[in-house]
Amino acid sequence: MDRAEILKQAEELITGNRQIMYGSPDESFEAIGYMWGVYLREVYPEITKVFAINQITAKDVAVMMALLKIVRAARDKRVYSEDSDYPDTYIDLAGYAALAGEIATKSGPHAVKATPPENRPVNVSPF
Repeated sequence: MDRAEILKQAEELITGNRQIMYGSPDESFEAIGYMWGVYLREVYPEITKVFAINQITAKDVAVMMALLKIVRAARDKRVYSEDSDYPDTYIDLAGYAALAGEIATKSGPHAVKATPPENRPVNVSPF
């Protein structure tokens, strides 16, 4: 699989049915960031001294998901070859990078202007 095929498949994933199934990445990632913040505050109460509950932004979620894919790629024990059936990690990584870039630059048809973390109320759920 060449780079153009990886990027094409990533594009199909992030602009296709997932948008219909889960809503916009901005909204979905913002909800995920909120829940991660809730979880971290519950597990690590001392974090409340420095970390608002909804300080993990949609861009943070996209970047951290890309980091997850990078770790998976680094630790993957499968043997890759030209006809490998395992390009999914790299396709997902390209997709998360594109979503992070779109969110960070506030461009594209699905981008929404997020509230900066310092202006968000501390205990408001996006649900």
